[in-house]
Amino acid sequence: MAKLNTRFHNIKINAKFNTLLILAFLVGIILSGVTLSNVLYQGAQHEISIQAELLMTTMNSLRLYTQDHVNPLLQSQLATAPRFIPEAIPTFSVREVSRYLSENADYKDFYYKDATLNPTNPKDQANDFETELVEKFKLQPELPELTGFRSTENGKKFYTARPFVVKEQRCLECHSYPNIAPKSLVATYGERGFGWKLNDIVATQIVYVPSEEVFNNARRSFFKMMSVVIGIFITVILLINFLLKKVVIVRIRNIANTANAISTGDMSNNFQENSKDEIGLLAIAFERMRASLLIAMDMLNQQQG
Repeated sequence: MAKLNTRFHNIKINAKFNTLLILAFLVGIILSGVTLSNVLYQGAQHEISIQAELLMTTMNSLRLYTQDHVNPLLQSQLATAPRFIPEAIPTFSVREVSRYLSENADYKDFYYKDATLNPTNPKDQANDFETELVEKFKLQPELPELTGFRSTENGKKFYTARPFVVKEQRCLECHSYPNIAPKSLVATYGERGFGWKLNDIVATQIVYVPSEEVFNNARRSFFKMMSVVIGIFITVILLINFLLKKVVIVRIRNIANTANAISTGDMSNNFQENSKDEIGLLAIAFERMRASLLIAMDMLNQQQG
């Protein structure tokens, strides 16, 4: 450590200054990078969660519309129609709209599902992952939602899941017992999706939104912004070095060269400085010392003569 300190003290001011400046630059880059990365990551997460919330709200709005407006219009036909009319069921509506949405190239990775443990339509059957979510909601009914990331065949996706609770008696008309359900429903799907009870958690509403592209954009933004920050730091270092050399190093070197010449007996050199800053005051002090030395040498020569 002592040798390192000695070497550091022996190097030139410009090298010392650059060493300290580069260290400060590296610390600044690291801190800036960590801060910027956190900000962009949180921003990406916020954007993804907004997309998921928008999709969930849209599907729930469609569910309410089907339940309040479409279902009453078709209710009288459900009992007498030779075939079941699935358009009267909110779950059918949201599933079909989700399918149409995913057929759009811009939204092919957006997906909504009423993942049910015991569904009437097999298309609503919860997979293993969704079954685990339903079981969590059953164990912790106070949970409003679960969110996270999941790797799928189509890449990493963000999901938002909410418990689906049987809150209305009319839901049990098709899901309590086969003998009170529309005959066309039983004829179409068989004795599936029955045994539901009021206030039971029977499914989870879950939306999947793509996350890889959002995070890729965040990473690209990070590298672009860090390139700008590094470019600014390098420009500042070069500018400071230029000013340091012009304002400090060159002037101090001139003073040192003049002092060396005078020390060897060349009294014709003088300390020329027009500036009144600290280096200028140092040059003036040296000039006064040179003048005093000339006077002393003249007096000594007169005494000897």
